[in-house]
Amino acid sequence: MTSGSREFDQYARDYKSTLDRSVQISGDSSDYFCDYKARYVARLVGRRFSGKILDYGCGIGLLAASLKRHLPAAVVHGYDPSPESILLIPPELSSQGRFVSDSGHLDGDYQLAVLSNVMHHIAQADRQRTIVDIASHLAPKAMFIAFEHNPWNPLTRWVVRHCPFDEGVVLLPPRELPAYFSRAGLAVRKRDFIVFFPKALSVFRSIEPLLSWLPAGAQYAVVGEKHAG
Repeated sequence: MTSGSREFDQYARDYKSTLDRSVQISGDSSDYFCDYKARYVARLVGRRFSGKILDYGCGIGLLAASLKRHLPAAVVHGYDPSPESILLIPPELSSQGRFVSDSGHLDGDYQLAVLSNVMHHIAQADRQRTIVDIASHLAPKAMFIAFEHNPWNPLTRWVVRHCPFDEGVVLLPPRELPAYFSRAGLAVRKRDFIVFFPKALSVFRSIEPLLSWLPAGAQYAVVGEKHAG
């Protein structure tokens, strides 16, 4: 991470309220963005997916909770290097899966890994190693979905610049993440740009999947698959 593996301990208890303030320019709260990503994942794997999911960099469990809502038959595990964040995982979530701050306690057969807006908090020298480590916890043919901020979007840059726990981060251009995937032995299946319209223009949100090719989205998603064997 950019300033030590426990950098988010200091933000854990106020994480959601701080994030909500940072994204309020969009007209939505962090709940909308978590739900958006969970719905994206559910469309890819199917809502009947019953495998085991790893939410890497799970924080206080915001995305993990959305994943569980949209994929109720799945088992969600989480990892975050911030012990204080792990302590704040809701009991109804932690009781159905394992949430740890030591990656040594993770399994090695996850059918899906999700990495949401984590990579820009990791020092550039450590980014490839992080993707390799996550891939090592996946079963053959498992899916790996990573979300990141799009530095080509000016509103995204504004939000990052004004978010306290994004201070000093280096955003990843959309070509960087797929390169890490490939070098980690992951087949890159697709890259989609996502999150185009603020709440004031929500009438247009239904067409967002048709715009996934357009590099104007506030974020992007890279979808990979672990090679068999």
